[in-house]
Amino acid sequence: MKNIRSHFKFTKEQRNGIFLLLLLIITLQCVYAFMNFSSEEIIVDSKELQLFQTEIDSLKLVEIENRKPKIYPFNPNFVTDYKGYTLGMSSDEINRLLKFRAKGQWVNSAKQFQQVTRVSDSIFNKISPYFKFPDWVTNPKPKKQYTKFFNTNKPKSEAEKIDLNTATALQLQKVYGIGEAFSERIIKYRTKQNGFVSILELGQVYGLKPETIEELKKSFSLKTPKRINQVNINTATKAELVIVRFVDYEIARNIIEYRTLHEGFKSLNELTKVKDFPVKKIEIIKLYLHLN
Repeated sequence: MKNIRSHFKFTKEQRNGIFLLLLLIITLQCVYAFMNFSSEEIIVDSKELQLFQTEIDSLKLVEIENRKPKIYPFNPNFVTDYKGYTLGMSSDEINRLLKFRAKGQWVNSAKQFQQVTRVSDSIFNKISPYFKFPDWVTNPKPKKQYTKFFNTNKPKSEAEKIDLNTATALQLQKVYGIGEAFSERIIKYRTKQNGFVSILELGQVYGLKPETIEELKKSFSLKTPKRINQVNINTATKAELVIVRFVDYEIARNIIEYRTLHEGFKSLNELTKVKDFPVKKIEIIKLYLHLN
């Protein structure tokens, strides 16, 4: 009995701990018995939920649109395979455009683009606002009408003709084949050379055709030609020869060598036999030369 009793002997601290544990167990049991742990029913406002869902959907659509390739203004004549693919065009539609351009032809309007490619109306309506054609297509300049006061079929008398060295751009433009560009070139050439020496110099104006020059001769002449000092081809030094138009030091040396070997020039046309001589310029060069 003594041994059994010894197992139930506790110190004061142990007794206090057992009492505290029992008190805690009783308290928890009371809390569990009297407290309601069942979850409360959550009331959902369907209208607010719908608005929230609508907002989420709109944000998703915005994100999808932002991820799509952006279209910037472009010239539909230069649509590549990749560009056409991003625009939603099929391979057949792209090939029709490429074949059309391969012929050297140009699409000059949105309507013509649809006719050539045969794209659907939905794609056409989506991309056509971004078409950008050159200004000369969208805003063509009206052709200027020039009144021809000169009768190009009948040459004028010498007295009726206008001096080429004093003619204005407007007077030159009255000749068939002469527009603003050619009249400006003629006057620019005349200014650079301090006047025409001969009407033959019109052939030196860039792009001026022989038939146009003939038309000019019917209404213009050289009444005040530029004065020049002609050089004697048989006595001129190299320094004197290089002053002549279209004659450089090498050609001047060749002229003197030819002159020495042949004991002088008998005719100015012999210049064509000189090595490296600019034969096409001989008529202009002859204006600056003379024989004995």
